[in-house]
Amino acid sequence: MIYLYCLMTIIAFFLAVAINKRIKSLVFNSFVITVCLLIAILLIFHIPYHDYIEGNKPLSSLLGPSIVALALPLYEQLKQIKQYWRSILFITTISSAFAMLSGSFIAYLFGANQQIMATIFAKSITTPLAMAVSGTIGGVPTVTVVLVIIAGLIGSVLGYTIMKLLRIKNSEAAGLAIGTASHALGTAACMEIDKKAGTYSSIALVLCGVITSLIAPLLFDLLLIVSKIFS
Repeated sequence: MIYLYCLMTIIAFFLAVAINKRIKSLVFNSFVITVCLLIAILLIFHIPYHDYIEGNKPLSSLLGPSIVALALPLYEQLKQIKQYWRSILFITTISSAFAMLSGSFIAYLFGANQQIMATIFAKSITTPLAMAVSGTIGGVPTVTVVLVIIAGLIGSVLGYTIMKLLRIKNSEAAGLAIGTASHALGTAACMEIDKKAGTYSSIALVLCGVITSLIAPLLFDLLLIVSKIFS
């Protein structure tokens, strides 16, 4: 059954890619379609979610190597990074900190407990890193994945609209902003509209993931201290 569930997931993904090529929708991208197809299959055939997750362990084990693979786009954009590394590092560091603290602090204001705050904390980085960070600080990784998808979809659909409303015409600035807030899905949207923005979005995607992984535990502890002071 293990290989059956893995095969089912792979087939659903390739089918989703084919569907997305036909409908060409940013909202219903291949990832979202894959999830919808798998949910439908689980419901129709009454497959327990736990059994499906256990059966997909061979695929889930690839999340680790995929984190290492994120070094590739960073290497490919090394020339741009060398030229503007101070500005890029400053922007991605501040943006990463703001992305983490803003969501969790708003959740705290609405009465969220520590686990929910931890779950929201890593919503703006790519899925493998978000799951690792969430688990490290006491969140629920599977719920964090859902939040990552939502953040990515919002950024991919509304990112450029917001840039236009703010009259931001600089491709580098737009790319860094969208890549920081909405990781891979936002980067994919950037690539379709402006390749230069997509390049900087991919830089932000990788750097924000690395920076978040490094500073998340420290920042989350700081957030808990501040929340206790105001409680």
